[in-house]
Amino acid sequence: MKSLFILFAALWIGAAQSFPTKPVKIIVAFPPGGGTDIVARLVGARLADAWGQPVVIENRAGASGTIGTEIAARAEPDGHTLFMATMGNMTANQHLYAKMAVDPLRAFSPITKVVDVHFVLMANPSLPANNVRELIELAKQRPGEIPYSSSGPGGAPHLAMELFKRQANIDLMHIPYKGSGPSINDLIGGRVMVTMDSLVQSYPHIKSGRLKALAVLSPRRTALLPDVPTVGETLPGYALTNWFGLLAPVATPKDTVSKIYIDTSKVLKETDLRKKIADLGADVVGNSPEEFGAAMRAESAQWAEVIKASNIRAEE
Repeated sequence: MKSLFILFAALWIGAAQSFPTKPVKIIVAFPPGGGTDIVARLVGARLADAWGQPVVIENRAGASGTIGTEIAARAEPDGHTLFMATMGNMTANQHLYAKMAVDPLRAFSPITKVVDVHFVLMANPSLPANNVRELIELAKQRPGEIPYSSSGPGGAPHLAMELFKRQANIDLMHIPYKGSGPSINDLIGGRVMVTMDSLVQSYPHIKSGRLKALAVLSPRRTALLPDVPTVGETLPGYALTNWFGLLAPVATPKDTVSKIYIDTSKVLKETDLRKKIADLGADVVGNSPEEFGAAMRAESAQWAEVIKASNIRAEE
């Protein structure tokens, strides 16, 4: 009996050590060009080198990320399909939708939080407001008239702006999109006037002057935009940081999850990758599966209270 147990244990360990045995897919629940997509491609390319297998990014957008979340949750739990999730996917959507096909916190095994992402309040250059105070004053003069975009109802950009509206006591017109890429494209084109989204995809547009930064949402100013104040400097107590993290379907073997975590942690320690991510406006994290899971559960409880108190709905 003991020898049989040792044999099975050896086979189990051997299976994990040989992972991956075929190309790995990372599902992103938003269109190409958004921050989640950009980070997934950067990390995926490094994992492909480490594993000697292609790592393919598959964009499955729609319904504020719930479509991609459900597809990833139902994938074969062998580690060859992973999910690059966001705060909205994992800790907010379940409180926004009356019915979801999967419970995100139960449907996945956490691997690691990859990055914390700095958010910025930005506007089309034609908007006659250059900071938080001027935007609030303008919105009070034109209640419900200034259109703002988001990556979709219930996503981090939507939640961030709804919290801002609530604290500033203003009304803006919400125009939801199917991802941050099209949201920012229409902001540049002037079809909407303002948004809150990550620096990962917006910094090049701010740097070029196609968009103007009014404030950053983090508790402290960011090195990329040192002269741009925080929202909290005008609205004390306001702060928000989004994140992107790697997960696997819940039935994925623990040793496979552990190997993916170890390999991803090594990749995230590479100096040049950390610099690339920092230059995009994000900070590498790389915490353990246990730490990541505990943080998501705590954050979900916080968002449940905020969403209920703010009466935020997914469908508008």
